[in-house]
Amino acid sequence: MKIRRFKEGVLYHCCQRASDHGVLFYNIRDHIVFFTVFCAVAGRYDVKVVKLVQMPDHIHHSTIAHDLTQLSGFIRDYSSLFTKEYNAFYHRKGPLFDERYVCSIKTGDKIVRTNLLYLDNNPVERKLAARPEDYQFNYLAYGSSSHPFSEKIRLRHASMPLRRALKQVQYLHKKGQHLSYAVIARLFDSLSDPIEKDQLTDYIIKTYSVINHSLSNRYFGGYHNELLAAASNTGSEYDISESFMGRDDRFYARFSSILRSHGLVQDIHDILCMDERQKSELFMILRQFTSAPNKQIYAFLHLPVGYSAYASAMTI
Repeated sequence: MKIRRFKEGVLYHCCQRASDHGVLFYNIRDHIVFFTVFCAVAGRYDVKVVKLVQMPDHIHHSTIAHDLTQLSGFIRDYSSLFTKEYNAFYHRKGPLFDERYVCSIKTGDKIVRTNLLYLDNNPVERKLAARPEDYQFNYLAYGSSSHPFSEKIRLRHASMPLRRALKQVQYLHKKGQHLSYAVIARLFDSLSDPIEKDQLTDYIIKTYSVINHSLSNRYFGGYHNELLAAASNTGSEYDISESFMGRDDRFYARFSSILRSHGLVQDIHDILCMDERQKSELFMILRQFTSAPNKQIYAFLHLPVGYSAYASAMTI
């Protein structure tokens, strides 16, 4: 990380990728566990999170910290804690995040607004949503609603498993603990109704969120003004350059669907423990059934750097 200067109380845009530039978040549970880890650690470090967006293969956050030690410690701790959770649950080894994360200082209202719009619109640019507020994991929609992606919870109509799940979330949040993969699996697997699963997801996000929506709104004069600005200006970043694998991140969901429908994996995370020969067979399947760029398939399968030359020479 290179920061030439540090100014207390100003915004820092930080970006992280996986250690091998592969996919980080394969499903909603990955997103939720990371979010609760991120928020729990942010609370311990007392940093102000203005924006957070979790893309399939990278994350961005715009954060205000007191000093470089606080910011670095925050990033180090949530990265290591999520890696520990991820590796333990999926029987994986090694680092998950690239150690060379990037941070860029943002000063001045115009520059800050441009940065915030950039994060809002990242999912739109990658074709994951038609509008910024339609993407659940940039958390924009939670600035105006506690349940933007589900029906309002009415306890008298809720099932007993949902009631127990809500109490468990409340208890762990009050103790300052994140939700582990084991807890997430137990809570969601106890629910048979998809509607209640959506309600639980919204409840977890709203309960754990440390995102300061009011601070973001102040730069635009309100939530709806931010939506209007996001619809007319995607923002741009000159200090942090992104190298994308392809132009359409919807392919990642398509890859998962293909592999499951062909019975090649029971859980999509099974690919994390496969050897290169097994992954090369999956590569051939995904090339056959999609028009995705090879690099995007490599990222999804976590094929190592340098493997592309071999894979590109393969014929269907």
